Amino acid sequence: MKPYLPKIIGFIINVIGIFSKSLAARLAIKLFGTPLKGRFSEDEQAFLKEAKYDTFDCRGFDIQTYKWQGTGDTVILAHGWESNTYRWRDLIHALTALDFTVISLDGPAHGNSSGKRFNTLDYSACLAEVAKKHKADSIIGHSVGGMATVFSISFHKVSGLKKIVLLGAPSNFTGILKRYGQMMDYSSRVMKAITTNIEKEFKHPPEFFNAFEFSKDISAEGLIIHDQKDPIIPFSDANDYKTHMLNAKLIETKGLGHGLKSEAVYKHITEFLMA
Repeated sequence: MKPYLPKIIGFIINVIGIFSKSLAARLAIKLFGTPLKGRFSEDEQAFLKEAKYDTFDCRGFDIQTYKWQGTGDTVILAHGWESNTYRWRDLIHALTALDFTVISLDGPAHGNSSGKRFNTLDYSACLAEVAKKHKADSIIGHSVGGMATVFSISFHKVSGLKKIVLLGAPSNFTGILKRYGQMMDYSSRVMKAITTNIEKEFKHPPEFFNAFEFSKDISAEGLIIHDQKDPIIPFSDANDYKTHMLNAKLIETKGLGHGLKSEAVYKHITEFLMA
């Protein structure tokens, strides 16, 4: 999206909100939950042919999974917003070289999975199904995939996990919603209507979905990796998890941004999983 477009769209929705705050909120929430990218190119599809494909129905979505079979522990990979399984390519190579069994899923409305709308609760339910089916030993989640990991453990009772890794993961939904509102320059009238609609649809106010509160339920050993100057998810979110998780280590990076794609990060992850 062009940098000036959010403000233009936000202005239009603000104007609509003057006449119908309910309609404005519905439009804003629809925009918030509709990924603009995350599909595969031909080259990316070629990489995925190395894996065993499977598809299952989850909450009305056809969810695509990919499996690289090994003889070691099973690791589940959960990507972030507007991403897909291909984002894990280098980490998949590192894990399969160590003979881990690796399973990745494309979230709802991402990659080769079906759908147009996305929310973290649906994603967490689908992630939980994959983890339970394959008796996962570990889950690695990037960005909203990390938040979905926490929700899958707490809301859907994924058990038996030895370790989890949270990469640039948001700790609270209120922060996500606030940053979205600021990016779009929504009026206070529209933001209040958005909050009302979220509570009506999901039966809880936005602050209920602050993931760090639910991370207290995690008994698995945790590794949190977050860049000091992450431009998408503030470093303070990593500290939220570190404070609330029972047994977690925090690694702070510099200069890797939100993506955290580096050999150093992959080394931290593989050493953590093998320890």
